[in-house]
Amino acid sequence: MKFVSFLLDRVVKSTLTATLLLVCASSWAQERSAKVLVIVDHPAIEAVREGLVQELTRQGFEPGKKLRWEYQSAQGNVATAAQIARKFIGDSPDVIISIATPTSQALVAATKSVPIVYSAVTDPVSAKLVKDLGPSGTNITGVADPLPLDQQIALIKRIAPAAKRIGIVYNPGESNSVSAVDELRKLLPASGMTLVEAPAQRSADVSTALRSLIGKVDLLYTNTDNQIISTYDVVVKIAQEARLPVVSGTTDGVKRGALAALGINFHAVGVQTGEIAARVLRGERPGNIPSAVSTAFELHVNRAAAGQLGIALPQSLLSEAKVVID
Repeated sequence: MKFVSFLLDRVVKSTLTATLLLVCASSWAQERSAKVLVIVDHPAIEAVREGLVQELTRQGFEPGKKLRWEYQSAQGNVATAAQIARKFIGDSPDVIISIATPTSQALVAATKSVPIVYSAVTDPVSAKLVKDLGPSGTNITGVADPLPLDQQIALIKRIAPAAKRIGIVYNPGESNSVSAVDELRKLLPASGMTLVEAPAQRSADVSTALRSLIGKVDLLYTNTDNQIISTYDVVVKIAQEARLPVVSGTTDGVKRGALAALGINFHAVGVQTGEIAARVLRGERPGNIPSAVSTAFELHVNRAAAGQLGIALPQSLLSEAKVVID
């Protein structure tokens, strides 16, 4: 009888231990937490968010169910971004996901310990987020989305072969835009073109900056500047009134009236970000994970917008395009 009692006691203890392990595993999954900070709400950032949520869910970290989740926008204000960053850091989440350059810079400046995964940052090295794209050895990793500017110039040449003066409106306070402007300034002369710049420090300045280019440029190029993307309807309206062709760095710009874009698939960027964030949520150190680089580019063209300006897009361009808007 003592031996039977001993066996029963061992079975009960083993069962309790297994049950406790299952409860702990379930609790671990439920207790993971993530914060998401974006600089401003616009279609490109929304596409990143959708890809991020999709991939986190696929990885077993469905936001709001398997993952405690908070999403905030700084509404285009860098000071607000810094304030939210400090609040997020104080909450000590398992990971903070930062979409866009200004918010990522705010977070990196505020913590050296809380794990950060940046996303949709054009040039993380010039933004001083990481020294290079290898493992950082710090608390940060993420996904870079550099635009191939040589290919952007080639696209401009195909749409407007006679264009000599290329205008750009950009936010001088956004490092990804500054680096793009610097590079365009160097590259355009080799193609017989020059860059005409119009800085806009605030969203309210975009309209005035763009109007200052009218009559001085042959074509307007817009890159992935968050301030410009968030005011894109205004940009396109002014350009159309001046009969100024627009080539965009984002495919969403084509939906809104630009003639063409060789743009990043921001949903794919979000998926890549979700893959890295899931690794951090499982316990990997961000500093051991190299930064990823998005190479998911798509050619979109707007034949209707081109037709309104009397521009006939080359058939070869139309044939190559993933999306043609008529």
